Amino acid sequence: MRAAGMSSQAAAPLSRKVAREAVEWYLLEQSGQATPDDLAASAHWRSLDGEHARAWEKILQVGKTTGMLPSALAAPVLRRPQRRVAMQTLLALMLAPGAWLLVRNDVLADYRSSVGERRAIRLPDGGRVMLNTDSALDIAYTQNERLLTLRRGELLVETHADPRPFFVATHHGRIRALGTRFIVRQGEKASLVTVLEHAVEITALAPSATLRRVQAGQQSCFNDEHAGLPTPAPAQADAWSRGMLAANNMRLDDFAAELARYRPGLLRVEAQAASLRLSGAFQLDDTGAVLDSLTRMLPVEVLYRTPYWVTITARKK
Repeated sequence: MRAAGMSSQAAAPLSRKVAREAVEWYLLEQSGQATPDDLAASAHWRSLDGEHARAWEKILQVGKTTGMLPSALAAPVLRRPQRRVAMQTLLALMLAPGAWLLVRNDVLADYRSSVGERRAIRLPDGGRVMLNTDSALDIAYTQNERLLTLRRGELLVETHADPRPFFVATHHGRIRALGTRFIVRQGEKASLVTVLEHAVEITALAPSATLRRVQAGQQSCFNDEHAGLPTPAPAQADAWSRGMLAANNMRLDDFAAELARYRPGLLRVEAQAASLRLSGAFQLDDTGAVLDSLTRMLPVEVLYRTPYWVTITARKK
């Protein structure tokens, strides 16, 4: 029975969180930029948990068998788009071999943004799109419709008058613009639409799904089965398009999760500090300065094990 249990545990799928951390350490070690402290921190991470060690064995196997790491990764490219492509590819191969097809679609998307980058795009009809950090987008205009397909991440779109209907598609369904300005954010299990002007209509992927109308000042979360009832949108929902992260009485762990989207590596909050709350507007172009400001706003300390492994802890009394 014990042997069977151990076999079952070994065969269990890795969590996405642990797999991503393993890939982060692997890419750091492969980059040629790892310091002795970095290597020690990587070894310490592997020793913390058996699941960490199992993820490390898996990433070593994936990297060896695929031979996918480009020669560019031997140079200091930790912040370049090549690193993001390698990150997404390795993560997908660790979690599910078939996921490579999805990653390949992201890599071949018409437009992409790297971690921490915001990218403005002019549409063929005169409309405008802003891609948020680590996002991928396809654009397809035909005689009958205008279609944006969000492969990954988040966008803000401002439509332009045109007789053809305008749609944004995600993995979970379609949003039809009704002369509007709105944000679409795609997650693993659901997509979120926030309407800034006028209105949109959401149709989930399932054939039986009903249409959901969302007005300005509202947002709706939808999966491939249905769209949820509209709720009030947060103030300054589009602050990221101006390079700002807006917080209004936000929990520190939620704030850190948002900030982590704009910086490479790992950013964690210890449980003792997670429920602290903060408000304010923070510059996304310098996430290090944002972390420094937290120590002046809250009773916390920011500990850098390496530049890519940061932990926010409660300040010791």
